[in-house]
Amino acid sequence: MKKEILIYLTILIFASSLMHFEEFTSHFFQHIINLKTAGAYGLTYFHPFVFTFIIYIIILLPRIVIKKIFTYKINKK
Repeated sequence: MKKEILIYLTILIFASSLMHFEEFTSHFFQHIINLKTAGAYGLTYFHPFVFTFIIYIIILLPRIVIKKIFTYKINKK
């Protein structure tokens, strides 16, 4: 569970810094404060978490498939 939370937070920080690099380097705290008025697809201040969750699921699905394949191969031997 701790590993998954760490992966989620890493994706959140990485994606946020890529999407808003200019804002983070010039006025970080003002950008964080303005989240409550953000209008990203009507998600307001939840949009970083929603988009991060979508990216997390996209990354999680191949991880599950690969894990199942290797587990199947190991158990078959």
